Amino acid sequence: MNHTLIPPVRRALAAVAISCALVAGLAPAASAIGSPAPVPASSEISKKKVKLDASLSKKQAKVNEKVTLKGSLQTEGGDRADRTDSLEAIIVQQLQGSVWVNIADTTCRPNSTFSLRLSFSFSAVITLRAYHPETALYVSAYTSSNLTLRVV
Repeated sequence: MNHTLIPPVRRALAAVAISCALVAGLAPAASAIGSPAPVPASSEISKKKVKLDASLSKKQAKVNEKVTLKGSLQTEGGDRADRTDSLEAIIVQQLQGSVWVNIADTTCRPNSTFSLRLSFSFSAVITLRAYHPETALYVSAYTSSNLTLRVV
């Protein structure tokens, strides 16, 4: 008596499994075709663009000699009246091999300037850049060109 019920139950379970597999495989494709593009979160829409500029006081320095890196962090539009009280991080990075490594940091208010003194204890040609990480208010930014310092 049980032998006659097992094959129909197995067939039914197999049909359900195949149906589920087909629906699961077609559902992502169907939703991708008919769905609109994702809308960014409201915090992403309101983030302002920033421009980061920096320069070195010297192109060449002696070992252990202090070199000043000066720069500015300008917000989109650059309006000084739009200044906020936030202190934004500025990170100085050195190119080591093919990787940017953080070597120093400071803070800066938007639409303001920063200054940092650096020295190196070895002779080399050093490639630097300034970096502003993304925050809740501003997008990330790098200096538009790398800074080169020759330490002799």
